[in-house]
Amino acid sequence: MAEAPGKIRVDKWLWYARFFKTRSLATKLVSGGHLRLNGERIEKPAHSVAPGDVLTFPQGRQVRVVRIVAIGERRGPAPEAQALYEDLTPPEERDKPVERAGERPTKKDRRALDAFRQLDE
Repeated sequence: MAEAPGKIRVDKWLWYARFFKTRSLATKLVSGGHLRLNGERIEKPAHSVAPGDVLTFPQGRQVRVVRIVAIGERRGPAPEAQALYEDLTPPEERDKPVERAGERPTKKDRRALDAFRQLDE
């Protein structure tokens, strides 16, 4: 089955654009129903995308919104991957620092937590 020129599988494009380390991670995201293509939820990794399409998906602790500019022919270096899309994520979302729940526990704190958990078993 030959695809129309100028189109590519969405999981492959996400991998080419370096949003995910492996293609199987991109496939899992799409299969889980966490990707929106032009505002519509898609669940098939084989769904075709073309330049001009807008993708919305979670990545880490933020929601990314990107417009596809080019298809790409391979998973190349980062500058080549960044040329494949235009980032539409609002700047305040992009530049927001990651907040932690509290300070990192000390070794003493971890031992106390482990002892507490032992009591539950």
